Amino acid sequence: MTNPNTTSSLRICFVGLGVMGFHMAGHLAKAGFQVTVYNRTTSKSERWLQEYSGKYVRKLKDAAKQNVIISCVGDDRDLREIYLGDEGLIGQMTQGSLIIDHTTASADIARQLHAAAAERQIGFIDAPVSGGEQGAINGQLTIMCGGDNAAYVKAEPILDAYAKSHQLLGSAGSGQLTKMVNQIAIAGLIQGFAESLHFAEHAGLNRQQVIDVISKGAAHSWQMENRHKTMIKGEYAHGFAVDLMRKDLGICLQEANNNGTSLPVTAIVDQFYADIQQMGGGRWDTSSLLARLKAIKGIQRDPES
Repeated sequence: MTNPNTTSSLRICFVGLGVMGFHMAGHLAKAGFQVTVYNRTTSKSERWLQEYSGKYVRKLKDAAKQNVIISCVGDDRDLREIYLGDEGLIGQMTQGSLIIDHTTASADIARQLHAAAAERQIGFIDAPVSGGEQGAINGQLTIMCGGDNAAYVKAEPILDAYAKSHQLLGSAGSGQLTKMVNQIAIAGLIQGFAESLHFAEHAGLNRQQVIDVISKGAAHSWQMENRHKTMIKGEYAHGFAVDLMRKDLGICLQEANNNGTSLPVTAIVDQFYADIQQMGGGRWDTSSLLARLKAIKGIQRDPES
């Protein structure tokens, strides 16, 4: 439970009210924190205020008046602009402030921001999340953190507001590196599951009955439990988008190139997602790897009908 004495001393500005940030900022408001929000599209800030208690700023520089900045934006370029640009927040924040960045980005940008913040005695935690939009709505995200222990301890009561678990995994950049491990594991798993459903259909099996059986054994996974029904129906509007997954896998492959890691399966699945983008499915969820397989070879029968 969040300590009310802690919430009253922390004035937070949440930067980025996208699919994840909108709900994360909402949990902070419900937990009793003083929350200000900023979004480049002001209408999103106004919509947030219709649901939660707080205020918003129209100009990014005004966010620096708070003693905690939380960001959840697009990529490295956005982070450089927000924190290191001509009106970057790090240059305007006061000593003793804290930055928590939930953007999935490179480990390099996390280290750059940590170094720039440290020069001004500002804490910085790179803290990418896993759990998707539903995890953000439910306040059940998993958060992978990198940075100094003192900054992490200060961040803990904030993270508690929307996470089911969070952990400090090492120095700056460690959170981003761990998120890469997460995405590498997921990429191959989803492709394998898509292929299994594709095979079951061509074999003339009832896929729901098959899942009912194999989900009780070693084949079980989160993807199987939460995505098999929508995949069988051919519905792909239920989670993390292909466009975002390609961004993440690009980060993984670049880091692997830098550190000498071989990621053959990840590279192949990345290209499969590129195929889906060419099919017009950039906003489909990542389980749409099955749609790609069906596009390659059409299905003539439907045992579920």
